[in-house]
Parts: sequence; structure tokens; C-alpha cells
Amino acid sequence: MLQWMAWTTPTAIFFVVIAVILITFSLLAIKFPETPRVGILRIETTRGDRVFITLLGSAFINLIWLGLEVAPQPYALLACLVYAAAVFRWV
Repeated sequence: MLQWMAWTTPTAIFFVVIAVILITFSLLAIKFPETPRVGILRIETTRGDRVFITLLGSAFINLIWLGLEVAPQPYALLACLVYAAAVFRWV
């Protein structure tokens, strides 16, 4: 039934991780209400905004990594984790 989607183990893991992140941040927002803060971008951001910025930036990092063939693709995960830490610290 889902053959057209080409579900592979990495694809399933990706979507499960995204779902877990969304559920976790929803629960955090309920338990600890968010207060917007102004970071390096000079715009007010909440945790949810920073998650979105991180996911969007990580997608671009992976596409650039694939296009330039910098190193094996799993190393892009390390670049994305560094990027995520920077976004949550300074944005």
C-alpha cells in the first residue's frame, strides 16, 4: 500500500525523529510556557521557531553536502548538530 513512498529504514527513522521532536516540544510548551527572546537575528523567537529554523537549515546543509560531495553523508549529521546547538544558543 505504501510502496510508492519508498519507505526505507533511514526514511522511517527520519520521520519518527521529527515526530518525537514535535511531540517533545509541544509537551515542553505546555509544561513550561514559552517567552520569546531576541537573538542574533534581532527577531523574537520561541523554542518552536528555533526548531523550525534548525530543521530548515539542516535540510539545506544536507542538500549542499550532497551537492558538493564534501565527505560521507553521515558526517553532515555532525554539521547539523553543531548548527542546531548554535541556533538554540544564539538565535
